[in-house]
Amino acid sequence: MMKSPGIHHISAICKDPRRNLAFYTDVLGLRLVKRTVNFDDPGTWHLYYGDELGRPGTALTFFPWPRVTQGRDGLGLAVETAFLIPQNSLSYWIGRLMEKSVAHETPEQRFGATVLPLRDHDGLRLALVADKRAGAIAGWAGGSVPEDHAIRGFAGVTLWVGDPEPSSRVLTDAFGFRAAGSEDSRHRYVVDDAALGTVVDLRATPGFLAGRMGAGTIHHVAFRAPDGDTQVAMAERVRNLGLRPTDPVDRQYFRSVYFREPGGVLLEIATDGPGFTIDESVETLGSSLRLPPWYEPHRVQIAAGLAPLD
Repeated sequence: MMKSPGIHHISAICKDPRRNLAFYTDVLGLRLVKRTVNFDDPGTWHLYYGDELGRPGTALTFFPWPRVTQGRDGLGLAVETAFLIPQNSLSYWIGRLMEKSVAHETPEQRFGATVLPLRDHDGLRLALVADKRAGAIAGWAGGSVPEDHAIRGFAGVTLWVGDPEPSSRVLTDAFGFRAAGSEDSRHRYVVDDAALGTVVDLRATPGFLAGRMGAGTIHHVAFRAPDGDTQVAMAERVRNLGLRPTDPVDRQYFRSVYFREPGGVLLEIATDGPGFTIDESVETLGSSLRLPPWYEPHRVQIAAGLAPLD
């Protein structure tokens, strides 16, 4: 079975796009690699942050809905995005978060790695994972964080489910992850032979309240398919588990298949290509509003309806 190379991107919900932009670029040091619109709701931005190119495994995206209600973490949602940082960068990041008045918790140990949990201004759960694997991955040199300490991309993501067993079958049978042990309520699954986005934790929280999407919650998690043929094969394996993946949808920078796994979390299978440089140069990524061809005739109206960003 061909394995997924891990997490492609993670999409979340926020309220104020300007505060979102400031936090993820000025505080976390990520690059805004694409400013476009939600293709299903072109009246709102879709902002993509990542490394220099927004490579798969680095892209955290946001749907800013200014009037959305506050979300609630709970069953059936992905609840924490974990980023990979160099092993010797933990003290730098603790100092930076204190300097920026960012809410964070005491570092903790998870599966042998030191993890620093924090939240953004909407309450979205994030974590910085200090791991020696980050040393082999180049950091982006053009951001607000020194290259040596820069976020490398995703370490992984945590899903809250009542029963981890049905959800685990999607990870192992459809995506090629393997079980890598348990700690307390966390059941870890990893994919080998990849550098970023290799970890999914299923946190068993039976009896907990159901999650509610809104500001400060993750909308969906996308897993990588190197190409369209692999995406079709992955979707067929999902279908063989009794689930109902959609047909592929053109998202301009990749093609997407969506489905809900047994625990209720919305997942996606996204192709690696064509990538974010199909309509912008590397140097100008994220500098102007980009629209897919079917929205281009409505550029003036769409741009006028978007909340101020700069």
